[in-house]
Amino acid sequence: MSGEPFRCRACGGSRVPLVMSLGRTPLANALLTAEQLNGHEATYPLDLAFCEDCTLVQITETVPPAHLFSEYSYFSSFSDTMLRHAETLVERVIAQRGLGDGALVAEVASNDGYLLQFYHRAGIRVLGIEPAANIAKVAEEKGIPTVVDFFGESCAKRLAERGDRADVIHANNVLAHVPDLPGFARGLAAMLTDKGIAIIEVPYVKDLIDHREFDTIYHEHLSYFSLTALHRWCANHGLAVLDVERLAIHGGSLRLTIGHAGSATPSPAVSRLLDEEEAWGVTRLEFYQRFADDVADLRRSLLAVLTELRAAGKRLAAYGAAAKGSTLLNYFGIGRDYLEFVVDRSPHKQGRFMPGVHLPIDAPSRLLRDRPDFVLLLTWNFADEILAQQAEFRQGGGRFIIPVPAVRVA
Repeated sequence: MSGEPFRCRACGGSRVPLVMSLGRTPLANALLTAEQLNGHEATYPLDLAFCEDCTLVQITETVPPAHLFSEYSYFSSFSDTMLRHAETLVERVIAQRGLGDGALVAEVASNDGYLLQFYHRAGIRVLGIEPAANIAKVAEEKGIPTVVDFFGESCAKRLAERGDRADVIHANNVLAHVPDLPGFARGLAAMLTDKGIAIIEVPYVKDLIDHREFDTIYHEHLSYFSLTALHRWCANHGLAVLDVERLAIHGGSLRLTIGHAGSATPSPAVSRLLDEEEAWGVTRLEFYQRFADDVADLRRSLLAVLTELRAAGKRLAAYGAAAKGSTLLNYFGIGRDYLEFVVDRSPHKQGRFMPGVHLPIDAPSRLLRDRPDFVLLLTWNFADEILAQQAEFRQGGGRFIIPVPAVRVA
């Protein structure tokens, strides 16, 4: 950051006090090759703050997006849960909006086409917008036209001018990554048809606080949203939240339907959740300040369990080379002293090493081959899916440690 005081990335306000600091950490998705292990590994401050003007919770460091997303290792299609989630949503939107010939559905941060493929199969024209060229190439190979770019006002206007105004724009788990929130909102306004809608999913800050989901804080996640913050963000840019749902996915999320202001009447769910947030303290710093103490308690609890197991001669590994795992391992100081290796289903991650702690990443088959006694489940948000996949390992006596929101063994 420059020497200038930090200003809220949503509203520009200057009243942005610190909630907690996670110290300096490497970029959570910057998996290392063997050749990079002895080189310099950049670290950045990871500090969480709260805007007292618009209520947005956010980190104060903005790493240039090109450093984070131009080459990316997360492929959504490797999660069965994400695929089912996407297919169910697409079926509902097609039915509710009456989409057919002539409609255009776009997705911001469309990844490998995991969601748009379901519209494509239904005969609806689609367009992906994805900044990571390696992932966009995979989508193109599936028949999903994909623009390699960061979505914002200039990108949206360019697409709209060439005739690509969208009836539906999806933005799943991307808004948290956006440094220029006003520009993103202006982009939605420019690209949506007059009656078009944007369907946006974001992790919900209330669940983050209540369930101690500190490991969803990393440099790629700049913002942590409440409906109140999003409602104010929309209103500042000629948009309106038309509907909202709470979802269980990713440890607790919001799904918002957004349109041009005045294009439709907001559902009662919007005012209900705004009232609930006011009641639990969405506008008050004190609500967020207890979070740091809760995370410190969780760290002590998990390290005590791991230390006891190691002292008893147990062998430990971890599952899930995801960004949240990097935050947990680095902030809690869990490396080779505790764990032997990490496994992950994505072949794009296998053969690399976790940032900071430098644990090797292998395929899940290694669990059956090496038979560690306990596996720390870093991707706890997909616990049901992964525990089912690892039935053979568990039947052989292997156990999983689920660290969030409280340490438990499964």
